[in-house]
Amino acid sequence: MVERIYSGCERVFPARKFKNLKEMLNNTKDKFGQDVAFKFKVGNTDEIETMKYDDYIDEINSLGTALISIGLKDKRIAVISENRYEWEEAYLSIICGTGVVVPLDKSLPENEILKLIERSEVEGIFYSSKYDDIMKKVKQKKIGNINFFISMDLEEKTDDVYSQKELIKLGKDLIKNGARSFLDAKINNDEMASLLFTSGTTSQAKAVKLSHTNICTNIYDIGSIYEITNEDTFLSFLPLHHVFECSVGFLYPVSIGASIGFCTGIRHIAEDLKTYKVSIMISVPVLFDNMYKKVMQSIESKGKLKTVKFGIKLSKVAKLFNLDIRKKLFKEIHDNFGGKLRILVAGGAALDPAIEKGFDELGIETRQGYGLTETSPVIAAEHLNCKRLGSIGKTFPSLQSKIVEPNELGIGELAVKGPSVMIGYYGLDDGSITEDGWFLTGDLAYIDKDGFIFITGRKKNVIVLKNGKNIYPEELENLVNKIPGVSESFVYGKPTEEDKTDLKVCVKIVYDKEKIKEEYGVEDLEEIRKILWNKVKEINRTMPTYKYIKEMILTEDELIKTTTLKIKRFEEMKTVV
Repeated sequence: MVERIYSGCERVFPARKFKNLKEMLNNTKDKFGQDVAFKFKVGNTDEIETMKYDDYIDEINSLGTALISIGLKDKRIAVISENRYEWEEAYLSIICGTGVVVPLDKSLPENEILKLIERSEVEGIFYSSKYDDIMKKVKQKKIGNINFFISMDLEEKTDDVYSQKELIKLGKDLIKNGARSFLDAKINNDEMASLLFTSGTTSQAKAVKLSHTNICTNIYDIGSIYEITNEDTFLSFLPLHHVFECSVGFLYPVSIGASIGFCTGIRHIAEDLKTYKVSIMISVPVLFDNMYKKVMQSIESKGKLKTVKFGIKLSKVAKLFNLDIRKKLFKEIHDNFGGKLRILVAGGAALDPAIEKGFDELGIETRQGYGLTETSPVIAAEHLNCKRLGSIGKTFPSLQSKIVEPNELGIGELAVKGPSVMIGYYGLDDGSITEDGWFLTGDLAYIDKDGFIFITGRKKNVIVLKNGKNIYPEELENLVNKIPGVSESFVYGKPTEEDKTDLKVCVKIVYDKEKIKEEYGVEDLEEIRKILWNKVKEINRTMPTYKYIKEMILTEDELIKTTTLKIKRFEEMKTVV
């Protein structure tokens, strides 16, 4: 098949384009200075404290000024902590005129954090008290080049550890006395501004170099297709070191003067949605899947399922007359989410089309997005009048896309080109960017005649049989995961007994003992095995024989995952072969 190049989707809303994040920050201060930047819970209560953009940006400018004054100009500086405004403050104080920011994964084990500190060659680091012991080891063992340790929690400098709060006070005094080093700092828009480590599902994490141009292009694209304003409130839930949360859930809201509330934990999401009056939430599909299932279970337990189904039919009829009555019909459901929730944005993995459809029917728009660290991050997303169930939407306005070497079904590797594609990897050239500027995503996909992209799997995960047939494990996993009582699954290829050069398709299933008992009334492992194997055989009967799952392993232990909840397939393979 011929490779066809697809242009990006059209812009739907007016959005301001910034050359760099410093320009963005100055615009936010001018336009939204009196708007609420952050919402905080006071202790364990539902009482809310707020911080305005004027105060927030003044603190960023002060902190950046202080960082330069102590000797961190043009240095690499890491940031590691739980999601909090001090993290976001540190990030912008570095990237907007001091040096290169290096966000580190807060969930990594100690040995991995130490490796990344060494690999990134940072000379300063911001951190919360949770990492005090690790930082003591960094000092004692003299790991990396760090000379500046900055605590987010100390009130004043202690034992050569700087206080972020104290540095802000220092910077304010310096600015009062005429210091302009940070305020007037010149930004090179196309040099490395951020160094990010990928989550690494198959090997050592790669270090991705992003520029201001990369990041700001993506922010511009998001703003031009999403109907979000300074009146919206985002819930910060996904880890901020991850580029999806950093760009879409932090930098984009700041660019439009929207508010951010910080989640107090996965168990408190429902109450956080109510307390902060959240209207926009960004997360991974598994969370939205659980949210929807809980809603439907609650409806069913109250005996209101028929009423809701009738309401869905009624709302569809009303929509034919351009009337949207979903919020009124399903007021009780909306009130349980705080009454303001209107858009859910899913990324990081495939969202079950049934969940997307279910939320939409209840009046909460669900948008699927797709991207990679290397693309700053969003490549494509669904938006108003640009949705096709099962797809990830169309390529972002600033990008072009194509399918490389498509097979007879049009499936091949997705490649993209444009200003949000990374500068490159730090210390590595693996050929991911071609000579003519196309970035090879490593994901297999096809693009329909209207330009909607459908991801079919990861190129390196494909199971290739001896007869040349390709099997995409993600496709089978999606089907297996729908079996009642199955929490998650891992599909893989294993050499057959008859011919070690050929593979048979196998599955490892993580089951939920309580749900199995509730659904099937059994507890005995052999009975569970029999029921689930029969369910797998039912799936087999819906597919061509070469895709048949021929072997099953059962476990109650969670699959090994990255901190962004992607299966570490190379680690899982060690447990099954």
